[in-house]
Amino acid sequence: MPVELRKRKAPAPPPEPPAKKKQSKVAKVAEKIKEAVKPRGRPPKATPAPAKEAPAAAAAATNGLPVTGKPQVGDIISLDGFGGEVETNDGVKTTLKVLVDESKAGVVLFTYPKASTPGCTTQVCLFRDSYAPLTAGGLAIYGLSTDSPKANTTFHTKQKLPYPLLCDPAATLIGAIGLKKAPKGTTRGVFAVDKQGKVLVAEPGGPAATLAAVKKLVEELAGPEEAAKVEGIPVPAADEAEAEAEVPAAAAAAAAAAAAAAAAEVEAPVAEEKPASAPAPVVEEPALEEKKDVEMTDAPAANGEVKASSVAPEEAAAEKKVE
Repeated sequence: MPVELRKRKAPAPPPEPPAKKKQSKVAKVAEKIKEAVKPRGRPPKATPAPAKEAPAAAAAATNGLPVTGKPQVGDIISLDGFGGEVETNDGVKTTLKVLVDESKAGVVLFTYPKASTPGCTTQVCLFRDSYAPLTAGGLAIYGLSTDSPKANTTFHTKQKLPYPLLCDPAATLIGAIGLKKAPKGTTRGVFAVDKQGKVLVAEPGGPAATLAAVKKLVEELAGPEEAAKVEGIPVPAADEAEAEAEVPAAAAAAAAAAAAAAAAEVEAPVAEEKPASAPAPVVEEPALEEKKDVEMTDAPAANGEVKASSVAPEEAAAEKKVE
């Protein structure tokens, strides 16, 4: 039988879209107003909100310290890179971490403004005279300033110091321990840290106050025998330390004034000495009585006779006999 072919049914047409509703006049006017109010040009780009710094990154930037960067007693600081690199008076580059690692119990840094000045000389000599008992417990003592290695070497040699002096011209370590003046300069003070990075002392003070702070620290850390040695360290009062600092300054000022006066005397022109004039000849005048006798003898009397007062008594007697 022949095959019968069937036609497929055509698909149903899609449904007609719904008729649009006619807009009212009010809607047309509102749409026109919206188009007129729209700003022309490109829309402004939205500024992204600043990303919050991660706590770990913030702690790394401040070396684990508060935002101020000034360590307080009891803080534990990260010694890696703390304060940057400094130099000893002998010219050896070092860091605070290296100094702490080389010590037995920690490091003491006392800061001073300028080498070879009266107050700084008093301070370094106080630590020099008490060096043995202060370091008996394992603490290492260093002086710290912004002076050059040459200036600190001269200072170290002249005062015969048993400890090194650290040179920090950029004041990176001085600023890290919170003893840098703004905008420039160094505050006298003391800073101590142990092997674990714990801040033991951090305070400003004069020569006697810095020594007293380290003495107190050693007494707290040392045993009974070492504490007894530290108790015998004489700590001058603040007034005495200041007086000792003022005496050399006054002496230096007096010496400078004397030198200036001597220089002025040398430079002053010496006045030329005039030759002494010859003394006038002295004319000896006759005695008063002789002068009167001569005058009376030479002068004739009014009647032509010589006055009796002007003639000697013997001559007068002879004249009477002749008459």
